Amino acid sequence: MRLRDVAELVRAPAALTVPGDSLAGAAAAGFPYGARTAVTPLASACLYWAGMALNDYADRDLDRVERPERPIPSGRVTPGEALGVATGLTAAGLGLAAVAGGRRALRVAVPLAAAVWTYDLVAKATPAGPLAMGAARGLDVLLGAGGRERAAALPALAVATHTVGVTVLSRGEVHGASPSSARVALGATATAAALSAWPGSHGMPSWVGSGVRARNERGGRGRHPVGGRPTALAAAGAYLATVGKAQLDAARTPDAATVRSATGAGVRGVIPLQSALLAKTGAVALAAAVVGIGPAVRALSKVVSPT
Repeated sequence: MRLRDVAELVRAPAALTVPGDSLAGAAAAGFPYGARTAVTPLASACLYWAGMALNDYADRDLDRVERPERPIPSGRVTPGEALGVATGLTAAGLGLAAVAGGRRALRVAVPLAAAVWTYDLVAKATPAGPLAMGAARGLDVLLGAGGRERAAALPALAVATHTVGVTVLSRGEVHGASPSSARVALGATATAAALSAWPGSHGMPSWVGSGVRARNERGGRGRHPVGGRPTALAAAGAYLATVGKAQLDAARTPDAATVRSATGAGVRGVIPLQSALLAKTGAVALAAAVVGIGPAVRALSKVVSPT
């Protein structure tokens, strides 16, 4: 099993779309883990990769027919190796979550890991599949909330809604989708964009941006940090324009190639959504950093497919 085969098994570039999940949850909750918040994206990435490896393990018989080029049906990775990778990455994700937030983080990380395994092994082929996947990404947002899940409920709902739409549409990547599936995805994208632009923000702790916070408080705007609202609206608009356009194309021409393109746009498109959610809390620098991940995802996606 070569490193390139493992990268393809876990869809390595796609993990760059998850750091913004827990960061958005942390920002909405006031960064309860402090500097240890930086560890939560690593935990998220491990659990995401575990889900991708487990996906191929669960789909190994179907992939022999539909996608024989994938690592398991091509013989480059054995089913046992894929299951071992999934198990090891799950353990690593839970361990990193414990480092970030101890029991508070594990109270979310354990159900998150359970949701990943349930989706791949039980729910994926059922009507509940998209909801299970959406629940997993919503929990990923709450991973950063440090026990303040209510404060992070809106960003969790936005990311979960986006994920449900992308998952519904992704079922047509091989044989094409129905126009109604694409319309469901488009509706989910519009809803997620609206949630990300919804008024409301939370103040930042001093270690994130003491200067910005102080200026806001002197100006009587402690809960509306400078630049946050316009940046959030711009990011939400970019998200809706890119993901929504691809899904509209799929609604008009729901063949497999167009659906795959729209699914890829949806996978990458969560990044501007996360940026909008971060910006409206006042974490504008973090929002910009998350947006900066996008070009790397696009470039690496040309080497290893994220879907």
